[in-house]
Amino acid sequence: MAEAARALAARGHKVDLLTTCAKSHFSWANEFPAGTSFDRGVTIRRFATVGARSRAAAAQLEHRVQRGERLAPADEVAWVNGRFRVPDLYLYLIGQSDEFDAIVLSPYLFWSTIYGAQVAPERTIVMPCLHDEPYAWLGIVRSTLSSVAGAWFLSEPEHQLGHRVAPSLAPHHAVVGAAVEIPAAYDPAGFRQRHGLERPFVLYAGRREEGKGWRRLLADFGAAIVSHDLPFDLVTFGVGAPDVPEGLRSRVVDLGYLDADELPDAFAAAEALLQPSVNESFSRTVMEAWLAGTPVVANAASEVVAWHCERSGGGLTYADELEFGHCLAFVAEAPKAAAALAESGRQYVLANYTWDVVGAAMERFLESFTAGLGR
Repeated sequence: MAEAARALAARGHKVDLLTTCAKSHFSWANEFPAGTSFDRGVTIRRFATVGARSRAAAAQLEHRVQRGERLAPADEVAWVNGRFRVPDLYLYLIGQSDEFDAIVLSPYLFWSTIYGAQVAPERTIVMPCLHDEPYAWLGIVRSTLSSVAGAWFLSEPEHQLGHRVAPSLAPHHAVVGAAVEIPAAYDPAGFRQRHGLERPFVLYAGRREEGKGWRRLLADFGAAIVSHDLPFDLVTFGVGAPDVPEGLRSRVVDLGYLDADELPDAFAAAEALLQPSVNESFSRTVMEAWLAGTPVVANAASEVVAWHCERSGGGLTYADELEFGHCLAFVAEAPKAAAALAESGRQYVLANYTWDVVGAAMERFLESFTAGLGR
């Protein structure tokens, strides 16, 4: 959202970014100061979060949602309020909403989007970042996607899921995509040296949690290095405790949370990026890997990532542990063919997912959207 705001500001639009003081999506604790700042043409307004009134009740509702239970409408409202609230942001939006030609909210499952969508739905666009998961099928989500005037999707599979989740989807909607910055240069050798990485490695970048397939990836990687005698270590960075099983600790390297300027070098230094997650609406790390000239090995159960791999010809997909092992063996045994896959992926990103392309798509949508409102 911050990058989209900066991209639109660079195209001459006046953009305010309303966000929280939180840094972690696990705690939602207020770590940044509330108030106004400016960054690359964007006015940033931060508002303090407020926690759940009852953590026990919130946890109980969360477990019920994750189990796929159907909640009563009142319980759905309580679930939304049980994670975090940002009342000052909501009040600010109510007071200032007439100043905005369009209000873009993201992602779909948080208080700020569900409540923000009620302020001026006729001028609101939701960029849901939708996954096929229990949260998406809540009635309050369906109502939100049906009540606003617009929706932005990041990929065609996400768009199709949007229609299944909300049959009365926002009347103005489009696949605008998302974008990644193109690094000026890569230094893979420097990255390996800085982090003491002497063995070739495959990379997992992102949240180390069950919902992103991290635990299953560890099991599949452990089986693959044994069955195929692979030379790779698994290097990982991101948030969440990695909790590596004792038998794998000599082959898994946790780099913790890397600074942003290190990320391009990390992708370039890897032999392949591993994307085990099913719950993706775009998959930024896949695009960053392809830009860096690194092939992708991805879970075929993710409709979005499989769609990217098929369209680009830049990645391999696997359906189970056996196929995962064969994919890694291919990367190890056929480096030139793997590099050719990565080059196809790079050309795909450059053609579809730069800010020149995506910013223009967002701008075209906004021009049509606001013209229909007479603004």
